[in-house]
Amino acid sequence: MGFREIILKLPTDYTRAQLEKQIAKKLQLKSFTFQIERKSLDARKKHDIHWQLQVGVVSEELKSGVSPDQPVLSIPYRTRKKKVVVIGSGPAGFFAAFVLQKAGFDTTILERGTEVSKRAQDIALFEDTGHFSANSNYAFGEGGAGTFSDGKLTSRTKNITAEKDYMIRSYVAADAPAEIAYLAHPHIGSDNLRIVVQNLRERFQNDGGTILFETMLHDIVAKGGHVTDIITSAGTLQPDELIVATGHSAYETYRMLIRRGLHFRAKNFAIGYRAEHRQQLINLAQWGDERLPGVKAAEYRLTARATDRPVYTFCMCPGGTVVPATAYANTNIVNGMSDYQRQGTFANAAIVAGVHPDELLGREASAIDTLDYLADLEAQFFEYSKSYAAPCCSIHDFMNKRETDQPLQSSYPLGLKQAPLWSMLPAAVTAAIRTGLNEFARKLAGYDTGILLGLESKTSAPVQVARERHGLCQGFDNLYMVGEGSGWAGGIISSGVDGIRAAKSIIDETQILSFI
Repeated sequence: MGFREIILKLPTDYTRAQLEKQIAKKLQLKSFTFQIERKSLDARKKHDIHWQLQVGVVSEELKSGVSPDQPVLSIPYRTRKKKVVVIGSGPAGFFAAFVLQKAGFDTTILERGTEVSKRAQDIALFEDTGHFSANSNYAFGEGGAGTFSDGKLTSRTKNITAEKDYMIRSYVAADAPAEIAYLAHPHIGSDNLRIVVQNLRERFQNDGGTILFETMLHDIVAKGGHVTDIITSAGTLQPDELIVATGHSAYETYRMLIRRGLHFRAKNFAIGYRAEHRQQLINLAQWGDERLPGVKAAEYRLTARATDRPVYTFCMCPGGTVVPATAYANTNIVNGMSDYQRQGTFANAAIVAGVHPDELLGREASAIDTLDYLADLEAQFFEYSKSYAAPCCSIHDFMNKRETDQPLQSSYPLGLKQAPLWSMLPAAVTAAIRTGLNEFARKLAGYDTGILLGLESKTSAPVQVARERHGLCQGFDNLYMVGEGSGWAGGIISSGVDGIRAAKSIIDETQILSFI
């Protein structure tokens, strides 16, 4: 039995029969099995858009070659007495807890929000009536903010193969599309994520894990760098290990942790708007056609180089919707979301400029200063519209600094409020985004015909905790902070890996102590 890895070029609407025929022809085989290892769309030439597949083939007719081994995440199991409490059920918190429970720990997740089906109901009520639920919304609830997103599984973090593979296999086992294992740009889709998150939770519970919804962390008690108690809305708990994975919208948790001696620094982040266009326009610009058989919707990722700061698009959602992602009442924040099929009328993406808090405040900024700045900015966008209607304007009006009554169309569910967006962020940020938009319009035909909605302020954490090995907070021996809220990770995969590595560190430490 031999193995061969080959690269194939196939039409965008290829069938399994066509794929098998190409494999047989290329390797001169009659009998074989195969597995797609990677699949990417090559759209560099509009007249020759195709899928490029990397395929692993096994056959008795092949006389040599062995399928390469993949790194495997080792989770040694034994009954352990330690109790671990994890704060937050997003990717970082969930996968930390999932791994620890499989390793034999007594693991409990505390989630301030509701379980995913109730969360979806609360979001629907918010979009229908404007009634905002403080702990059950686009920011807070089962699965974290990523549950209501495009569910992208890309990451630029290096040396994470074993952890990433573990996450992907866990998602597929929980009914995520099997193709996420090999697509170059995999996504689960928000509609699928709601099912996957629930299925993963049930697997965690079947392993003996506990998850408490609508349970808020209020305070921690520590002595000599050791957390002894945590104060929650469900009472006081005494964990042996505490993992905080709250995401970067939990401002009050940041403030509490700073009061309790954790060291945070202000760091670079990005602010801006969300651009929205008709998906057909993006398809036409990227493919030269409004539709491409076998491909859901065109994507884009743009960066501008003609500015004194980074300007880029982020979290592009093909065929998606712009959503009210506010984490607190009387603030306006927007984000994007797509279902798996990406069949919506519109495409959207954040367009943001990088900033540093020192620049924004004109002095050396602390972590608290940075949180205060963002909270005030998010409130200002609400104050402008005096509702959850999104302040917006056309890209043309933004570029020309003019207010018009031009009717605007959007997928945003809570209405639009025409606004002079060019005057609602610092002048340097606005100027950089204007330069970026000019460059983007040259790269993507028709980009300047879209609209902008605000505020986009959640691309990454604005602060970063001081950590030692694998998430252990500086000055503590049993307090870990992981995921996007830590300032050390971003996105589903990166955050999940961060949580897994904290879990592995706890497992390894326990293994060492058991031999002493």
